[in-house]
Amino acid sequence: MPSHSTPEAVLFDLDGTLVDTASEFVTVVQQMRRTRNLGELAEDSIRSAVSDGAAGLVSLALDCDPGIPGFDELRDEFLSAYEAQLGSSAQPYEGLRVLLQELKLQRIPWGVVTNKMRRFAEPLMAAMAFDPPADALVTPCEVAEPKPHPEAILRCCSLLQCEPHQAIYVGDHKRDIEAGQRAGCYTIAAAYGYLGAEEDPRSWQADKIVSSSLELTTFIRQLIQ
Repeated sequence: MPSHSTPEAVLFDLDGTLVDTASEFVTVVQQMRRTRNLGELAEDSIRSAVSDGAAGLVSLALDCDPGIPGFDELRDEFLSAYEAQLGSSAQPYEGLRVLLQELKLQRIPWGVVTNKMRRFAEPLMAAMAFDPPADALVTPCEVAEPKPHPEAILRCCSLLQCEPHQAIYVGDHKRDIEAGQRAGCYTIAAAYGYLGAEEDPRSWQADKIVSSSLELTTFIRQLIQ
C-alpha cells in the first residue's frame, strides 16, 4: 500500500503496540521471585522480555532454562497469576483511543492480530473497553501457524473483508513485521514497544518506523483524512 493511499483496514499487534501491559508482567515476575526469597529485577529488563512470552518471562524470573524438569508447572503458575490480575493496570498507549475513534468516523475497520492466547487476549480487550471495539481479534487459537507466519494476518484481513495489500499492520517485534510483509501488508514498526536491548527496528525493514504511539496516531491520521 503506497504511503499516500487510504488504508481499507488497520491491524495492530496487542502487547507493546496497542496496549501497554508490561506493568502486569512486572508484577507477576516480582511476585514469583518474592515467594522464592529472590530480590527484585530491574523493571526495564522485564519490559524488554515481554515479547518472549510466558516461557521467556519465567526463564528471566527464575534464571532457568525452559528445558528443566518442572518448567511447565512454573509456566502454569505464571499464567495463573497473570490471569488473576489481567487488565488491572494495563492501559492503551497514548493517542490510540482517539485514533480508533477517527477510524470509526472514516468507516475504516480495525483488528488485532496477536500471539497472545485467546484466554488472555479476549478479556484484556474487554477490559480496555475500546470504542469502537475491534472488528476482529485473531489469536493463535484460530490458526495453525502463529506469527511470523502470515496466516493470522491473512485471516484477520479476510474477516475485515479487506485485501492484505490495502491494510496496515503495526507491531513492535521483528516477527510482526515479517508476518505483515509476508501477508502483503503495509508494515509499521512500533519502536516504542517491548524491544530487547540489542534489537534495532531499522533492521526489520518495515515500511515505516514510529518512535511513539503519538507519532503512529499522527501518521495514520494523515493517511485517512
